[in-house]
Amino acid sequence: MTSFKSTTPISEYKGYHGLPPLAGLHTMEGAIDCGLTVEEAVSRLKYTHWALRRLHAIFIARLAAMPIYELKMTFSLHGHYCIEHVDGIFARVREMRHPPFGMDVAPHEALDFFFDEIQNAGDTEALVLGLYEKAIPQLVAAVRDQLEVTNRLYEHPTYRKLRHLLVELEDVEAYGQQAIACLVDDTARAKHAGWLNLLDQSVANFGSFTGTEAKAEHALAAQFSATPYVYDGKPQRDERFRDSYNMGVNPEAFIFRDDMPVRPKTLMMSFKRLREIDVPEMMSSIITETEGKPLGYYVDMTRQLWDEARHAMMGEIGFVVNGIDWTQIPVNFTWSLELNTGLKPEERHAILFSIEQGLMAKETGKEKEWELAVASTDRVSELIQDYDWADEILHAKIGRDWFVKGFGTQAEAVARGQECVYRGFLQLASGYKEAGLTEHRNWWPDLYTAACEHWGVEPDAHVLAYDEFYDTSAPDLPTAKV
Repeated sequence: MTSFKSTTPISEYKGYHGLPPLAGLHTMEGAIDCGLTVEEAVSRLKYTHWALRRLHAIFIARLAAMPIYELKMTFSLHGHYCIEHVDGIFARVREMRHPPFGMDVAPHEALDFFFDEIQNAGDTEALVLGLYEKAIPQLVAAVRDQLEVTNRLYEHPTYRKLRHLLVELEDVEAYGQQAIACLVDDTARAKHAGWLNLLDQSVANFGSFTGTEAKAEHALAAQFSATPYVYDGKPQRDERFRDSYNMGVNPEAFIFRDDMPVRPKTLMMSFKRLREIDVPEMMSSIITETEGKPLGYYVDMTRQLWDEARHAMMGEIGFVVNGIDWTQIPVNFTWSLELNTGLKPEERHAILFSIEQGLMAKETGKEKEWELAVASTDRVSELIQDYDWADEILHAKIGRDWFVKGFGTQAEAVARGQECVYRGFLQLASGYKEAGLTEHRNWWPDLYTAACEHWGVEPDAHVLAYDEFYDTSAPDLPTAKV
């Protein structure tokens, strides 16, 4: 009689000619010894989903009023990470015999208390500590814990999503630790010691970010969240930014003038890119103040917001590589200021949509800027404009996907954007000057001279004399008289 009894210990089990079994996901022993039930896995995923959803909302809502440029850009990236993984986890839960019921509320009320406190943090130090010393490390630990007990074969789709999530969360955590070291001194930490303890108590109440620990019953007395959160869309800039109402140089007019040489145009394109700081500032207001849209709307809009932040940092690179101290350039914030404080979210989106469509124009749009960068033989500028153009094609599609639907046709949507431009710039160049907010100094000669010194060439007198500013047109909408 043939014996079916295995004589190989499970710990020594191997495949053909010693190949790893189970596609290399587990040893046989490992596969037998670990695994969560569907119910257990979904319960943990719901905590992670909600934490990411709240973190996305905080990163985006606090972006415009965050004065520190580097944090403004970083919040754009971290918000993008969070909402992308919200989407992935939401989809995974639906695959696991669980309709998405209850995923629009916190799995425990103390979890919302925790994030309400961070969202309402009273200063930059508290916000940084709440996000990067409390929320992110707790979430990283929870994802690691779930990965350790997840069966990589039985639950491979979850394993893949959590593995990707952990990679990005570890990057977020590493940046956060550097931010804390740079921005939080002993005085600030002592000031917020009681509040940080309150956050710890709230975590104990909901049983950790896995939701699996024993739950405490601390009496939680709201501190920052005692006053309901009110979105602040007025853009703020740190002390390195100067003369922020200055509209004294019109880069678009310079870039598309045939009588100007190509190389200086790369400087103007770097300025346009850096000035895009105002786009995530404005888009944060649309995302935060627009409720009730499908999840895909927030995923796509936050992707675009992050792309615009990338473009601003590309501009920063463009100046640094040319030996320019960009903090000496007046990078105005009038666009995000006027839109965020003077228009409704739908009107802001209308203007954004019109701009994105206009940037597709062959002779005055992104393709033309790329052609100029290529002609300049400046490799950095070429790469910047190459990817800027690619991104804007996606952004035009995002606008068509989410904005045009409300108007029936693209032409009607564009017309709506043009209409809103008239009310989008309530104070123009003359108004800012009359209010004593700026003299609209022409900073171009100083910038161009510094670049020529770096390049080792003499300034061109014709280029040096350029003196055209924004008096009758809005940035990137040259045909829209305001």
